[in-house]
Amino acid sequence: MPSCVYESRWVNDDVRMFRATVRQFVQKEFVPAQDRWREQHGCDATAWTRAGQAGILLTDVPEEYGGGGGTFAHEAVVLEELALAGVHFGSVIQSIVAHYILAYGSEEQRRAWLPRMARGELVGAIAMSEPAAGSDLQGIQTTARRDGDRYVINGSKTFITNGGQAGLVCLAAKTDPKVTGLKGISLVVVETTGLPGYRVGRSLDKVGMHAQDTCELFFDDVRVPVANLLGPVEGKGFSQMMDRLGYERLGVALSAVAVAERAVAVTASYVKERTAFGKPLIDFQNTRFKLAECKTAAHVGRVFVDSCIERFLAGQLDDITAAMAKYWLTDWQCRIVDECLQLHGGYGYMTEYPIARMWTDSRVQRIYAGSNEIMKELIACSL
Repeated sequence: MPSCVYESRWVNDDVRMFRATVRQFVQKEFVPAQDRWREQHGCDATAWTRAGQAGILLTDVPEEYGGGGGTFAHEAVVLEELALAGVHFGSVIQSIVAHYILAYGSEEQRRAWLPRMARGELVGAIAMSEPAAGSDLQGIQTTARRDGDRYVINGSKTFITNGGQAGLVCLAAKTDPKVTGLKGISLVVVETTGLPGYRVGRSLDKVGMHAQDTCELFFDDVRVPVANLLGPVEGKGFSQMMDRLGYERLGVALSAVAVAERAVAVTASYVKERTAFGKPLIDFQNTRFKLAECKTAAHVGRVFVDSCIERFLAGQLDDITAAMAKYWLTDWQCRIVDECLQLHGGYGYMTEYPIARMWTDSRVQRIYAGSNEIMKELIACSL
């Protein structure tokens, strides 16, 4: 674990105590299972209920809906501790889906789904991306055609985190095929258990994050109640997604900083123990300077992300700054981890070493939650 005198200003006594609980749970329950999760391309189903019992799911959802009743600071602690431990667990997606329901769902929907998600009995996934539609959401082809009191859903989704175990899918689909572009998209919640026409495809063979469940989903004349629409009217899906993406991007940015800090700490330990030409690697100026650069960049990133978290907690984080954080911090995450891997030499390329797994796992951070190129387009709009 990286150690530093610096402590984030959003960490108070309650959050500090919560961190101790989360760290103990992650180290005891999740870290020993990582090799198995990587081999099976996903966590054990029981991991969800254990996490729910430990109180690390939906930490920033009100208690009246089964959540922890905390703030994003509590969610940030969960994200940090998972990243620092090198654990890939889809709790962030669970929280994202929960916040869609909390923000746009009816009272009946909130009470039906959120408590079960908080207990880990219901795993959530958000299905936006399609084979021909990633960052360009107007390319969505999945349809949800109304037939009486039901939507009939047809289409497919890909790159879906938690897809293999999801019992609740927040689906972006076209509810009005006559409307072109983004205005015809709605969010419909699909309860998947025993649902005719719903099928989970293959587990995707990714470059990294092998312990994370990522699948394709298929919908063939799937029928769900019209009452599962998020929001009072159709056609609001795109604006709903845009409103909530800041939450997701802040989470990605925070994970980026935590991984960068971990990479520096792991590498600093390694170069103090590894010798070359009769002396520890840390005694070489190049090693010291490279690590000094990495530590500085990670610390600058920490200060930036902490500022973003403080602004988010105050309800003041704007979309442009969230995009800046996601783009800049994930870019630096990859740079720092790559430099740290280089300092490990040949061992850095061996997957038994944490730095190698950090290297492969980090790459996708610049792609999901909106590619970094899209982030720059958003930022450029503010010029």
